[in-house]
Amino acid sequence: MVTVIGNLKGGTGKSTVTFNLALWLVQAGKTVLAYDLDLQRTLSDVAQVRQEEGYEPPLAVSTDLNLPKHFQYEALMDIGTGDMAQMKRALSLADRVVVPVVPSQADIWSTQRFLYFIASEIRGKPPKIVMFINRADTHSSIRESEQAYQALKTLPGVTLLKNRLHQRIVYRRSFSEGLGVFELEPSGKAAREFEELAKLLYSPSD
Repeated sequence: MVTVIGNLKGGTGKSTVTFNLALWLVQAGKTVLAYDLDLQRTLSDVAQVRQEEGYEPPLAVSTDLNLPKHFQYEALMDIGTGDMAQMKRALSLADRVVVPVVPSQADIWSTQRFLYFIASEIRGKPPKIVMFINRADTHSSIRESEQAYQALKTLPGVTLLKNRLHQRIVYRRSFSEGLGVFELEPSGKAAREFEELAKLLYSPSD
């Protein structure tokens, strides 16, 4: 399966999600092809940190979008708007697009425009669109995450997951050290919520 992690707006956590999903799949015994198609090259940077620190298993990241044929693999593509040609090509190859959405009005608007962009650019069978709230509020008294969720529910043609990744320091810490969040704090809240999301995205039916 080819999964693109994307949105038009920066700062939504695309690279962090891609990195953690790729490591999770590798540790599950899957053949994973990870592609960094964002000119910021954040995914490449964290993979290099992981290699320099000698963490196992390693994660190979390519900046050249060249999908091999004739064998089973999970492809993950981190896309950005800096290279629109690469972005369009990745979307044309995608079986699905996973869209992390930060709970803010600006991010909701950007997400809507991303859906319009996909609809206008993709010819043939469109990819499945899956969304979830990323960097959600950790305090129940703050309502932005729930308000964003309700707004996203009104968007047509998307699968909106109830699962959320919350705004936790451990995501930043683990990423800066070249580790998956489930490697740095395997029994922590972030590891549990990430595993739930990953299992949902890669259920046996997929």
